[in-house]
This record gives sequence, structure tokens and C-alpha cells, in this order.
Amino acid sequence: MKSVLSIGEIARQAGVGVETVRFYERRGLLAEPQRKASGYRQYGEEAIAVLRFIRRAKELGFTLKEIQG
Repeated sequence: MKSVLSIGEIARQAGVGVETVRFYERRGLLAEPQRKASGYRQYGEEAIAVLRFIRRAKELGFTLKEIQG
């Protein structure tokens, strides 16, 4: 069974802020997650890997446009 994580949990585990997660979603770097009936975002474990990749690429000097490809 896949883990379902909140936006706060994936942000914490990836070392970024919640607003950063939302920004990356708007820019198309992170897939828009499924939502509960209440509207809360539900992320899988793969979102953490994507966020860590983006963060590391930025640390290495890549722009978001370059990361997005």
C-alpha cells in the first residue's frame, strides 16, 4: 500500500517550505497531487524524491527552467 503524505510532511522530509512545494506545482516541476474530498493534497513518496532532486539541482547552480527541461 502506498503512503499518502500531506504537503507539510513532504516539505519537511525534502527540506523545503510548503510554499515552495506549491510554487513547483504551479511551475509544472511537481505533478499536481490527488486531493481528498476536503481539498487537501495527498502526495506519494515519489514527490519527496522529486523535491530533493530539484533542491539539489538548484544547489548545483541549475535554473528552474533548466531543471524543468
